[in-house]
Amino acid sequence: MYKAETRGISVTVQPRFVEEESSPTESRYFFAYTVEIVNNGSEQVQLRSRHWRIIDGRGACQEVRGTGVVGKQPVLEPGESFCYTSGCPLTTPDGLMAGSYTMATVAGESFEAEIPAFSLDSPHVRRSLH
Repeated sequence: MYKAETRGISVTVQPRFVEEESSPTESRYFFAYTVEIVNNGSEQVQLRSRHWRIIDGRGACQEVRGTGVVGKQPVLEPGESFCYTSGCPLTTPDGLMAGSYTMATVAGESFEAEIPAFSLDSPHVRRSLH
């Protein structure tokens, strides 16, 4: 698991390789990741948008921005959490993801809550030692 905390907003990510959705002979590798967002702060916040940086095994970077997560913009009271699972296809057997969520307070203040960088690893990676 990977974890980051920003202004009392804890983001934990657990990635996994999905063999049944992948086809290494066609350079298709699918990864799922489960995210838990916990409001450890003292004020209500709402997740407004997301920004992901996805880097494949060749170093190519793709940026994804969008409203909410999985079609939702959850409101979290202090002590509440929100959990969701999503996925990422790659053309390489490994990669890296990181990003941030734009959170808004009741007072209308926005801030970026860090999504920790996490690795996407499949059993199809060829490692070499020098």
